[in-house]
Amino acid sequence: MATRPKVLSIVLAGGEGKRLMPLTMDRAKPAVPFGGTYRLIDFVLSNLANANLRQIAVLTQYKSHSLDRHISLTWRMSTMLGNYVTPVPAQQRLGPRWYQGSADAIFQSMNLIIDEAPDHVVVFGADNIYRMDVEQMLDAHIDGGSGCTIAGIRVPRKQASAFGVIDAEADGKIKSFLEKPAVPPGLPDDPGSSFASMGNYIFTAEALVDMLTTDAENTDSRHDMGGDIIPAFVTGGDARVYDFTANTVPGATSRDASYWRDVGTIDAYHEAHMDLVSVDPVFNLYNLDWPTWTYQVQMPGAKFVLEGTAEDSIVSPGCIISGGSVDSSVLSPNVRVEERATVDRSVLLNGVQVAPGAVVRNAILDKNVVVPPDAEVGVDLDADRARGYTVSEGGITVVGKGITIER
Repeated sequence: MATRPKVLSIVLAGGEGKRLMPLTMDRAKPAVPFGGTYRLIDFVLSNLANANLRQIAVLTQYKSHSLDRHISLTWRMSTMLGNYVTPVPAQQRLGPRWYQGSADAIFQSMNLIIDEAPDHVVVFGADNIYRMDVEQMLDAHIDGGSGCTIAGIRVPRKQASAFGVIDAEADGKIKSFLEKPAVPPGLPDDPGSSFASMGNYIFTAEALVDMLTTDAENTDSRHDMGGDIIPAFVTGGDARVYDFTANTVPGATSRDASYWRDVGTIDAYHEAHMDLVSVDPVFNLYNLDWPTWTYQVQMPGAKFVLEGTAEDSIVSPGCIISGGSVDSSVLSPNVRVEERATVDRSVLLNGVQVAPGAVVRNAILDKNVVVPPDAEVGVDLDADRARGYTVSEGGITVVGKGITIER
């Protein structure tokens, strides 16, 4: 039997998430709740754990307490088998400075690679919603023989200008890496589509260490994985693309196969939640063959009384719908919706209270927000702006943690 290669997985979880404010006012972006009971980071960690890649370091930096606590409560794997998920804060091993970029984060944490001595290093982001068998990508990386493999997702060419675009030969070797090109290149087998980088990479360990060391010595570098390290591998002819559509996950449906959503903005975050709640969901949270793992709060099941209803929605444990109506929405644990109140196309995080007669529409309410009787959120966007609430370009009203809505 062939010896299994040794793999270290590094999850980059140190971003500020400014475009998700105010949801990131008091927490790191990967710790933002999603889908009722999950955090954003649970999706990448579940993909790695389900793929038997269970030596995982999570590099953190900004507002990391909530994220560290979630990892410590949730991600306890068998140390007897050498498995671990460990948060690694900015250690300032190279002097009194924060990470200067994602590449610098790994360079400053080089002791992780030296101590583990892996054959390959998986470097994934922590902010996206998708399912992926990372072991299949690892096999493709090893078979390809390059120092770097980049996961690419097919997007229509007319939309590709919003992404880092991979221009590759038919055999997968990357010719160039283009940052938000005005005229994206088509694919050899599909001229109407382009490869957008998913921000997920696998490296041969030696090649990564050499490249990070060279980059650290370059004073003109931004020390960014996508902006500096990946282009350097491409320039050296040592990078290949992995077609995400070739990845097959057990239990995937024809509708949610190859689903990937970057939830870096308020509108994308809201749209990703709407992807969950239809009868035939665009992304199916209920795939038990490739589960998404998280910390499950100890609360009773959701309760519906006084003709309270919820349609096309996810209602988490501890919620009580008491005479109110919920439609096309996602409710995190311990939410209350009282009589005559309506919640439509909205995301309500833990502990939100919607009082009698209140209306919540096209909104995201952070933890412990209170909507008083007969108040409205998301109905009059100008009024929401005047109250100081965030309103996205797509018309989604966001209310920060612990605020009581003005009437």
